[in-house]
Amino acid sequence: MLTSEYDFDLPDELIAQHPVEPRDASRLMVVDRAAGTIEHRAFADLPEILGPLDVLVRNDSRVIPARLIGRRLATGGRWEGLFLDDRGDGTWEILAQTRGRPAIGEVVAVGGEPGLPLALEGRGAGGSWIVRPRPDAPATTLELLARFGLTPLPPYIRRGRAGEGDLERYQTVYARRPGSVAAPTAGLHFTDDVFARLAARGVATADVTLHVGVGTFRPIEAETIEAHRMHAEWAEVSVETAARLNDAKARGGRVAAVGTTSTRTLETAAASGRVEAYRGRTDLFIRPGHAFRAVDALVTNFHLPRSSLLVLVSALAGPELIRAAYAEAVGRRYRFFSYGDAMLILG
Repeated sequence: MLTSEYDFDLPDELIAQHPVEPRDASRLMVVDRAAGTIEHRAFADLPEILGPLDVLVRNDSRVIPARLIGRRLATGGRWEGLFLDDRGDGTWEILAQTRGRPAIGEVVAVGGEPGLPLALEGRGAGGSWIVRPRPDAPATTLELLARFGLTPLPPYIRRGRAGEGDLERYQTVYARRPGSVAAPTAGLHFTDDVFARLAARGVATADVTLHVGVGTFRPIEAETIEAHRMHAEWAEVSVETAARLNDAKARGGRVAAVGTTSTRTLETAAASGRVEAYRGRTDLFIRPGHAFRAVDALVTNFHLPRSSLLVLVSALAGPELIRAAYAEAVGRRYRFFSYGDAMLILG
């Protein structure tokens, strides 16, 4: 299937630069794949749409302050980086950009004066750098990032420049396990009130974890989607969550995933035909033809053209229905991407 089939024209003004307040005031497009219909609601209506046998599955990963801004000590030039991974040997893998060509052995300082020194030790895969932090006192990676890092807004939101409110807003209200460099954005619409009304209706919740990597922003560059190599991310499904979901499906309930990250995690864990406990990395690329074994419904945002996320939602709802839904979203001026509006796929 050609990647160009997942391209579409999107006016820049529809890319949301700020979130709506309150969180559940965003719009909700309801796509019924069985009936082939599209309905327009408010996100706060979600508890009225799901049923008492359904289980809502959330990704409880927490965004870490992964954006690093500093200077090259050799030249004084500005330097920007994005933390990707702790390699477990005292070094980090990061993406970085600066003028000129930094040399292995250089040191950059991030986070103001005097800053955190990072020694450039080598190159990683995909143009990344391997760096070694040199703190004055022993500290964990998360402690160092909390002190010297910033909220890693995606580049299509104010060119990645976070404001004071983004520290709290670019995080779900249920985030608890640090590890993502991008938010699982479908969850940004949920409020404590929405969860209270879901519980009153009898809709259960369950949590999985997938630490979102920077690959979520990268478009598919291959000519065909089959040639795309999916990035791997760390995921976990507990024994308790697996049992709750299998029990719900046995009773006739639906598993409604919050976001493409939860969907990939669940479908990875359900490779045998039923959800099983899982812990490890997943590079599952869900595309049309995928047999969904765990997920029956999906809460998601409106995604980038030519992205693996758009391919995933097309796999669940069908490419033609998603094309129609996205054309209607543009026509009705829905807000797109991380701080944008939501879609619920049912049926």
